[in-house]
This record gives sequence, structure tokens and C-alpha cells, in this order.
Amino acid sequence: MNGTLDLSTAVWRKSSYSDGGGTNCVEVADGYPGIVPVRDSKTPASRPLVFSAVSWSAFVRDVKGAE
Repeated sequence: MNGTLDLSTAVWRKSSYSDGGGTNCVEVADGYPGIVPVRDSKTPASRPLVFSAVSWSAFVRDVKGAE
């Protein structure tokens, strides 16, 4: 990633695994082919982490398998 990704119009959604109390909220932005931007909702102005869609899918699959 070369750092030129424009997320100014991203629509963020909270993870269903966040606790809902405002203390542990992970948000992801959909609609970016091949990548998944992820941020902490407590610091929305901070630079988000960006994962490949393949890596993010593997992470989510593993988290769901740990239930």
C-alpha cells in the first residue's frame, strides 16, 4: 500500500464482536476491493490499519472458530 488510499468518504460499521459499551469498538469500512480498512472507534481521526481482504477473512474465520 502506497499511502494514497482516500478514506474520507468511507462508511464505517462496528464489529458485531465489539462490546457495545464504547470501550472496545473495532470498525471496518466495506466497499474497497481487495482490502479492508479497520480502525478504533475511540480514535476515528487516527490512521486506520489496512489489511488484504484475504487476510481479514482468515482473521474473522479464526475468531468465529474460537467461539
